[in-house]
Amino acid sequence: MLGCLLEKQQATPEYYPLTVNALVAACNQRSNRDPVTELTEGEVRQALDRLRGDVLAWPVEGARSERWEHNLDRSWELDAAGKALVTVLLLRGAQTPGELRARCERLHAFASVGEVEAGLARLAAGAEPLVVELARAHGQKESRWAHLAAGAPAERAAEPRPAGRAGGLADRVEALEARVAELTDRLERLLARLGAEP
Repeated sequence: MLGCLLEKQQATPEYYPLTVNALVAACNQRSNRDPVTELTEGEVRQALDRLRGDVLAWPVEGARSERWEHNLDRSWELDAAGKALVTVLLLRGAQTPGELRARCERLHAFASVGEVEAGLARLAAGAEPLVVELARAHGQKESRWAHLAAGAPAERAAEPRPAGRAGGLADRVEALEARVAELTDRLERLLARLGAEP
């Protein structure tokens, strides 16, 4: 349900916040979902009540019909890249950085897989990580990442990488360049909003 609220906020902001009926339809969507669900309105309302209790979603005041919005930007301190990554992980399950880059395209354009990996590393850092890197299964070339919103995944997490050894110099430079590009974009948007010249 959180994934649906996040997705609709980013992909169709003109219809966000969502009515309960729209949220039921979003949760029961057949494409771009893993697992596919078949929730009733009652089940959606129960889940919304739990999310409201956890201060993760709440109804919007003043709307003609009951509409709901999430509070994840503030609660989880998500930037645009992190929001897109968490959204796709919530909706589609564990994925590789390459899969995430392709599937996040309409929510946030990542310049490279390295930029996706840098975003995942930020989400995995801190006292309460939002994502975890899973151990590579036998025969897999790439590791996959999963969200931690519903607790630890059933699959085993990867061994943590030693500090300062997260990758080669090229990987670290690419991650830093992606971060600088993201901060530059945010600064330009802020200046535009303030009406100042960059």
